[in-house]
Amino acid sequence: MVMRSLTPPRVMNGTRCIVNKTTQNAVIVKIASGPYSGGIHCIPRISLQPSDSSLPFSFVRRQFPLQPCMAMTINKAQGQTMKFIGLYLETPVFAHGMLYAALSRTGTRNANWILAPESKSRNVVYPEALH
Repeated sequence: MVMRSLTPPRVMNGTRCIVNKTTQNAVIVKIASGPYSGGIHCIPRISLQPSDSSLPFSFVRRQFPLQPCMAMTINKAQGQTMKFIGLYLETPVFAHGMLYAALSRTGTRNANWILAPESKSRNVVYPEALH
């Protein structure tokens, strides 16, 4: 998953990619989903310098803005289309809207799997948040 917006709207934060090739200074990826799926892009190394000026020295870290992922949060999955969804609901979902956002990523209900320990999950609404 790309962790920074590089060439909007094609390669943005949260874009899922498949790594095709790695070199010392770049990673060649194929976009896995969305309107630009199948597109090949080059992800360069990015130099990052901490903004903490309390250190008596400065340093620069060079890294790829990529993170391997096998799972993503419901919020990260919004706007993406997937073939299959697996939800692990160990803690209750905050609102029905979040559950809808997760389950609507696929086109069919047969592609959704939900694991809720003890076979129950409840909708949580905090009354103090409504005042």
